[in-house]
Amino acid sequence: MSNQTLEIRWHGRGGQGAKTAALLLADVAWKTGAHVQGFPEYGPERMGAPITAYNRISRNEIRVHSNIYTPDLVVVVDETLLESVDVTSGLSEKGAIIINTTKSKEEVLPHLKGYKGAVYVVDARKISVEALGKYFPNSPMLAAAVAVSGVMDRDEFIKEMRSSYEHKFAKKPEVIEGNMQALIKTFEALEEDLDGAKSLIA
Repeated sequence: MSNQTLEIRWHGRGGQGAKTAALLLADVAWKTGAHVQGFPEYGPERMGAPITAYNRISRNEIRVHSNIYTPDLVVVVDETLLESVDVTSGLSEKGAIIINTTKSKEEVLPHLKGYKGAVYVVDARKISVEALGKYFPNSPMLAAAVAVSGVMDRDEFIKEMRSSYEHKFAKKPEVIEGNMQALIKTFEALEEDLDGAKSLIA
């Protein structure tokens, strides 16, 4: 796709929030004035079954409505999928992959079939347990997708996400604050790795 359009593919398991993260990203990007698509690949959505979701985010009107075969960014919400799914399939070497794992980048590289692009690791379990007291990987991985892609300004993203969480969890202020902390902690965790990195979208 052109550098005016960012294409993202999400890999997760049913119940982890990969589809929710893709839809939330589309919603937030739309609020900042972008043209967006966010959709799951329809299949069995059993708890724990592998699922795929997609985003297109563009400065221009999006005229294509197919699945995404050559993404600029891949987000892997469950690292066990590295053994069973070809997560780097079609991934641009000018793009990036983000993996939710406790392992180092060097430890996951052998599982990426020789992928030569940028690789980022995020410990979404540690971040979400610290921030929310429970394991919800979708908020950290959503923040990681925004941080790595550069698709929108961090402060604008944080502001829109607060507004979204306040609407969704109006009677649960602790959930709002926990999710906000998870987003901020993820940006901080990636700061050093992203120093000097280029945005994936023009």
